[in-house]
Amino acid sequence: MVIELKYSGTNTYLIRGTDGSILFDTGWAGSFPQFCRALGEAGAAVQEIRYLFISHFHPDHMGIAQEIAGCGVRIVAADVQRAHIHDADRVFAKEGNRLYQPIIDDEVRVISCGESRLLLEECGISGELIHTPGHSEDSISLCLDEGAFFVGDLNPLYELELHKGTQIGDSWNKLLARDPVMVYYGHAKTAELSGKLRLPKKESRHSKDIFRLVKKTMKYIDKGYTLPDIEQATGADKAFLEDVTRMYLTHRNISVQGILDRIEIKGK
Repeated sequence: MVIELKYSGTNTYLIRGTDGSILFDTGWAGSFPQFCRALGEAGAAVQEIRYLFISHFHPDHMGIAQEIAGCGVRIVAADVQRAHIHDADRVFAKEGNRLYQPIIDDEVRVISCGESRLLLEECGISGELIHTPGHSEDSISLCLDEGAFFVGDLNPLYELELHKGTQIGDSWNKLLARDPVMVYYGHAKTAELSGKLRLPKKESRHSKDIFRLVKKTMKYIDKGYTLPDIEQATGADKAFLEDVTRMYLTHRNISVQGILDRIEIKGK
Protein backbone atom coordinates (compact mmCIF):
# COMPACT_ATOMS: atom_id res chain seq x y z
CA MET A 1 0.00 0.00 0.00
CA VAL A 2 1.40 3.37 -1.06
CA ILE A 3 0.32 6.59 0.63
CA GLU A 4 1.51 9.93 -0.75
CA LEU A 5 1.95 12.44 2.05
CA LYS A 6 1.19 15.93 0.80
CA TYR A 7 2.82 18.43 3.14
CA SER A 8 5.72 20.07 1.29
CA GLY A 9 7.11 20.74 -2.16
CA THR A 10 8.55 17.22 -2.31
CA ASN A 11 6.45 14.10 -2.76
CA THR A 12 6.94 11.84 0.26
CA TYR A 13 5.73 8.24 0.18
CA LEU A 14 4.72 5.94 3.00
CA ILE A 15 4.87 2.31 1.87
CA ARG A 16 3.15 -0.22 4.09
CA GLY A 17 4.28 -3.81 4.21
CA THR A 18 2.90 -6.78 6.10
CA ASP A 19 5.33 -6.23 8.97
CA GLY A 20 5.95 -2.51 9.11
CA SER A 21 6.24 0.56 6.91
CA ILE A 22 9.03 2.43 5.16
CA LEU A 23 9.26 6.07 4.15
CA PHE A 24 10.76 7.29 0.89
CA ASP A 25 12.06 10.89 0.98
CA THR A 26 11.10 13.79 3.24
CA GLY A 27 10.45 17.50 2.94
CA TRP A 28 12.46 20.67 3.54
CA ALA A 29 13.79 21.53 6.99
CA GLY A 30 11.01 23.07 9.07
CA SER A 31 8.27 20.82 7.71
CA PHE A 32 8.29 18.24 10.51
CA PRO A 33 5.01 19.45 12.11
CA GLN A 34 3.33 19.32 8.70
CA PHE A 35 4.76 15.83 8.17
CA CYS A 36 3.25 14.60 11.43
CA ARG A 37 -0.08 16.18 10.56
CA ALA A 38 -0.07 14.55 7.12
CA LEU A 39 0.63 11.17 8.71
CA GLY A 40 -2.31 11.60 11.05
CA GLU A 41 -4.63 12.64 8.24
CA ALA A 42 -3.60 9.48 6.38
CA GLY A 43 -4.44 7.34 9.40
CA ALA A 44 -0.78 6.55 10.01
CA ALA A 45 1.76 7.21 12.75
CA VAL A 46 5.51 7.67 12.78
CA GLN A 47 5.77 4.69 15.16
CA GLU A 48 4.85 2.29 12.34
CA ILE A 49 7.80 3.43 10.17
CA ARG A 50 10.85 1.19 10.49
CA TYR A 51 13.14 2.61 7.80
CA LEU A 52 13.62 5.87 5.93
CA PHE A 53 15.15 5.79 2.45
CA ILE A 54 16.26 8.99 0.72
CA SER A 55 16.39 9.15 -3.07
CA HIS A 56 19.31 11.61 -2.93
CA PHE A 57 20.68 13.96 -0.34
CA HIS A 58 19.50 17.31 -1.69
CA PRO A 59 17.90 19.69 0.84
CA ASP A 60 14.31 19.21 -0.32
CA HIS A 61 14.49 15.42 0.01
CA MET A 62 16.22 14.96 3.38
CA GLY A 63 15.48 18.15 5.33
CA ILE A 64 13.72 16.49 8.26
CA ALA A 65 15.42 13.09 8.09
CA GLN A 66 17.12 13.42 11.48
CA GLU A 67 13.94 14.62 13.17
CA ILE A 68 12.16 11.54 11.86
CA ALA A 69 15.09 9.40 13.02
CA GLY A 70 14.67 10.93 16.45
CA CYS A 71 11.26 9.24 16.61
CA GLY A 72 12.83 5.81 16.32
CA VAL A 73 13.01 5.47 12.53
CA ARG A 74 16.29 4.14 11.12
CA ILE A 75 17.78 6.07 8.19
CA VAL A 76 19.08 3.69 5.53
CA ALA A 77 21.62 4.89 2.96
CA ALA A 78 23.05 2.94 0.06
CA ASP A 79 26.84 2.70 0.05
CA VAL A 80 26.87 4.83 -3.13
CA GLN A 81 25.29 7.60 -1.03
CA ARG A 82 27.69 7.50 1.91
CA ALA A 83 29.88 10.39 0.71
CA HIS A 84 26.84 12.59 0.07
CA ILE A 85 24.94 12.30 3.34
CA HIS A 86 26.04 15.79 4.42
CA ASP A 87 25.85 17.54 1.03
CA ALA A 88 22.90 19.65 2.18
CA ASP A 89 24.48 20.79 5.45
CA ARG A 90 26.23 23.75 3.86
CA VAL A 91 23.04 24.78 2.06
CA PHE A 92 21.08 25.02 5.28
CA ALA A 93 24.03 26.70 7.04
CA LYS A 94 24.24 29.33 4.30
CA GLU A 95 20.51 30.02 4.61
CA GLY A 96 20.76 30.23 8.39
CA ASN A 97 18.06 27.60 8.78
CA ARG A 98 18.02 26.94 12.51
CA LEU A 99 15.37 24.24 12.17
CA TYR A 100 17.68 21.90 10.31
CA GLN A 101 19.17 18.97 12.22
CA PRO A 102 22.17 17.33 10.49
CA ILE A 103 22.08 13.58 10.14
CA ILE A 104 24.01 11.72 12.84
CA ASP A 105 26.30 9.33 11.00
CA ASP A 106 26.38 6.68 13.72
CA GLU A 107 22.60 6.31 13.46
CA VAL A 108 22.62 5.62 9.71
CA ARG A 109 22.53 2.05 8.45
CA VAL A 110 24.63 1.82 5.28
CA ILE A 111 23.96 -1.09 2.96
CA SER A 112 24.71 -2.02 -0.63
CA CYS A 113 21.88 -2.02 -3.15
CA GLY A 114 22.36 -5.79 -3.32
CA GLU A 115 21.55 -6.07 0.38
CA SER A 116 18.38 -4.00 0.13
CA ARG A 117 16.04 -6.88 -0.72
CA LEU A 118 16.71 -8.63 2.57
CA LEU A 119 16.20 -5.38 4.48
CA LEU A 120 12.87 -4.69 2.78
CA GLU A 121 11.74 -8.23 3.52
CA GLU A 122 11.98 -7.37 7.23
CA CYS A 123 8.93 -5.16 6.62
CA GLY A 124 7.16 -7.66 4.40
CA ILE A 125 7.96 -5.66 1.26
CA SER A 126 9.33 -7.27 -1.90
CA GLY A 127 11.69 -5.06 -3.86
CA GLU A 128 15.17 -3.61 -4.07
CA LEU A 129 17.18 -0.41 -4.38
CA ILE A 130 18.78 0.45 -7.71
CA HIS A 131 21.54 3.02 -8.21
CA THR A 132 20.11 5.46 -10.78
CA PRO A 133 22.52 8.39 -11.24
CA GLY A 134 21.71 11.22 -13.60
CA HIS A 135 20.07 13.91 -11.53
CA SER A 136 22.85 13.37 -8.99
CA GLU A 137 25.56 10.80 -8.41
CA ASP A 138 23.91 9.56 -5.21
CA SER A 139 20.44 9.03 -6.68
CA ILE A 140 18.76 5.73 -5.99
CA SER A 141 15.35 4.32 -6.93
CA LEU A 142 13.17 1.94 -4.96
CA CYS A 143 11.68 -0.76 -7.19
CA LEU A 144 8.94 -2.95 -5.78
CA ASP A 145 8.29 -6.30 -7.42
CA GLU A 146 4.64 -5.39 -7.90
CA GLY A 147 5.73 -2.64 -10.33
CA ALA A 148 5.65 0.47 -8.11
CA PHE A 149 8.86 2.44 -8.69
CA PHE A 150 10.00 5.46 -6.65
CA VAL A 151 12.58 7.44 -8.62
CA GLY A 152 13.10 10.75 -6.82
CA ASP A 153 14.26 13.43 -9.24
CA LEU A 154 15.24 11.15 -12.11
CA ASN A 155 14.10 12.95 -15.27
CA PRO A 156 10.56 11.91 -16.30
CA LEU A 157 10.27 8.89 -18.54
CA TYR A 158 8.60 10.83 -21.35
CA GLU A 159 11.98 12.55 -21.89
CA LEU A 160 13.80 9.28 -22.44
CA GLU A 161 14.43 9.96 -26.12
CA LEU A 162 16.32 13.14 -25.15
CA HIS A 163 18.68 11.30 -22.83
CA LYS A 164 19.82 8.34 -24.87
CA GLY A 165 23.49 7.62 -24.26
CA THR A 166 23.56 9.56 -20.97
CA GLN A 167 23.51 8.51 -17.32
CA ILE A 168 19.81 9.35 -17.22
CA GLY A 169 19.12 7.11 -20.20
CA ASP A 170 21.20 4.30 -18.72
CA SER A 171 19.38 4.59 -15.39
CA TRP A 172 15.98 4.42 -17.07
CA ASN A 173 17.07 1.40 -19.08
CA LYS A 174 17.89 -0.39 -15.83
CA LEU A 175 14.46 0.47 -14.47
CA LEU A 176 12.55 -0.41 -17.62
CA ALA A 177 14.18 -3.83 -17.61
CA ARG A 178 12.29 -4.43 -14.34
CA ASP A 179 8.93 -3.63 -15.94
CA PRO A 180 7.54 -0.66 -13.95
CA VAL A 181 3.78 -0.15 -13.79
CA MET A 182 3.51 2.99 -11.63
CA VAL A 183 6.27 5.60 -11.37
CA TYR A 184 6.27 7.84 -8.31
CA TYR A 185 8.32 10.99 -8.86
CA GLY A 186 9.84 13.37 -6.35
CA HIS A 187 8.05 16.40 -7.78
CA ALA A 188 5.95 15.27 -10.73
CA LYS A 189 2.56 13.64 -10.84
CA THR A 190 2.55 9.86 -10.51
CA ALA A 191 2.69 8.19 -13.93
CA GLU A 192 0.73 5.07 -14.77
CA LEU A 193 2.54 3.34 -17.60
CA SER A 194 0.93 1.42 -20.42
CA GLY A 195 1.85 -0.53 -23.52
CA LYS A 196 4.32 -3.30 -24.25
CA LEU A 197 7.37 -1.19 -23.46
CA ARG A 198 5.65 0.54 -20.55
CA LEU A 199 5.92 3.95 -22.19
CA PRO A 200 3.80 6.83 -20.89
CA LYS A 201 0.47 7.55 -22.52
CA LYS A 202 0.53 10.32 -25.09
CA GLU A 203 -0.05 13.90 -24.04
CA SER A 204 -3.39 15.49 -24.81
CA ARG A 205 -2.04 18.97 -25.51
CA HIS A 206 0.64 20.38 -27.77
CA SER A 207 3.89 21.17 -25.98
CA LYS A 208 3.81 24.80 -27.15
CA ASP A 209 0.46 25.34 -25.44
CA ILE A 210 1.82 23.86 -22.22
CA PHE A 211 4.92 26.06 -22.44
CA ARG A 212 2.79 29.22 -22.80
CA LEU A 213 0.54 28.17 -19.92
CA VAL A 214 3.50 27.59 -17.57
CA LYS A 215 5.06 30.91 -18.55
CA LYS A 216 1.79 32.74 -17.92
CA THR A 217 1.32 30.98 -14.58
CA MET A 218 4.80 32.03 -13.43
CA LYS A 219 3.98 35.66 -14.25
CA TYR A 220 0.75 35.48 -12.26
CA ILE A 221 2.63 34.03 -9.29
CA ASP A 222 5.14 36.90 -9.45
CA LYS A 223 2.22 39.35 -9.35
CA GLY A 224 0.87 37.74 -6.19
CA TYR A 225 -2.14 35.97 -7.68
CA THR A 226 -3.61 33.17 -5.58
CA LEU A 227 -4.06 29.68 -7.01
CA PRO A 228 -7.84 30.13 -7.41
CA ASP A 229 -7.17 33.44 -9.21
CA ILE A 230 -4.76 31.76 -11.61
CA GLU A 231 -7.17 28.90 -12.19
CA GLN A 232 -9.93 31.35 -13.07
CA ALA A 233 -7.67 33.47 -15.28
CA THR A 234 -6.23 30.57 -17.27
CA GLY A 235 -8.98 27.96 -17.12
CA ALA A 236 -6.25 25.39 -16.55
CA ASP A 237 -6.53 22.19 -14.56
CA LYS A 238 -6.11 22.83 -10.81
CA ALA A 239 -3.78 19.86 -10.24
CA PHE A 240 -1.51 21.01 -13.08
CA LEU A 241 -1.36 24.55 -11.69
CA GLU A 242 -0.51 23.16 -8.25
CA ASP A 243 2.41 21.25 -9.79
CA VAL A 244 3.69 24.34 -11.61
CA THR A 245 3.30 26.57 -8.56
CA ARG A 246 5.08 24.09 -6.30
CA MET A 247 8.01 23.72 -8.66
CA TYR A 248 8.31 27.46 -9.25
CA LEU A 249 8.29 28.31 -5.56
CA THR A 250 10.68 25.56 -4.46
CA HIS A 251 13.33 25.84 -7.19
CA ARG A 252 15.10 29.18 -7.37
CA ASN A 253 15.59 30.77 -10.79
CA ILE A 254 13.95 27.83 -12.53
CA SER A 255 12.97 28.34 -16.18
CA VAL A 256 9.78 27.32 -17.92
CA GLN A 257 11.59 24.40 -19.51
CA GLY A 258 13.06 23.53 -16.14
CA ILE A 259 9.55 23.15 -14.75
CA LEU A 260 8.46 21.08 -17.72
CA ASP A 261 11.51 18.87 -17.20
CA ARG A 262 10.36 18.12 -13.66
CA ILE A 263 6.61 17.63 -13.83
CA GLU A 264 4.57 14.92 -15.48
CA ILE A 265 2.25 16.69 -17.94
CA LYS A 266 0.20 13.77 -19.17
CA GLY A 267 -3.55 14.04 -18.83
CA LYS A 268 -3.58 17.84 -18.46
